[in-house]
Amino acid sequence: MLSTLPVEDRRKALKSRHRQAIVAAAAALIDERQATDFSVDELARRADVSRRTVFNHFASIHDIVSEVCSDVLSSAVASLTAVPASDAAGMGMLDEIAEAFRKADLVAPMAYLNRVLGDGGPAVAAHPMALRAFTELSERLSAVMLRRHPEADKLSVDLLVGALTSGLGVLYHHWHCATGAVDTPASRVSWERMLNQLLETVRAGHAAGPAGDARPSSPNP
Repeated sequence: MLSTLPVEDRRKALKSRHRQAIVAAAAALIDERQATDFSVDELARRADVSRRTVFNHFASIHDIVSEVCSDVLSSAVASLTAVPASDAAGMGMLDEIAEAFRKADLVAPMAYLNRVLGDGGPAVAAHPMALRAFTELSERLSAVMLRRHPEADKLSVDLLVGALTSGLGVLYHHWHCATGAVDTPASRVSWERMLNQLLETVRAGHAAGPAGDARPSSPNP
């Protein structure tokens, strides 16, 4: 109960509760409309807070939408950083990350981003929320691997993780072009095929040349 807490703690708890209510209300409005075209007044009514309270926490609707998207992406980031342990060294580290990439459901959050932020064509792949997710993933995954492999060279780990996570951004672009970034059985097959090409390219190196049939097709030049 808030009333049993010291005054300062009560203020912090109330502030946290208001922020959570605002973000939850925004997520509900987005799910209902499949768009972000709601007003601050609509959001305040849904969250049962004042307009002023909304602006005490966020500078704009865009900032609120960014937090909603970040929450959606955080589950995908968490699943990717929960990589299975491996006793193998060197290539074993790549195998650990590859297994995590294959198990994680990235299609659902990417399709969500596309619905919420609008179908802006290939430019959607470069949306700040997508870039933010890939940057966060790279940092967290590097930290996980360095904790698991304390003997590993930090630069080598960062280069490996950076190559994979940057590759995800490239895949997002091609996958969006090829599928419209929708979550369907066909789009999931396409994502899996492209992901396998990324993992094999990082494993074998670019000197091996293009993967031929594995190269994603795109309706755009």
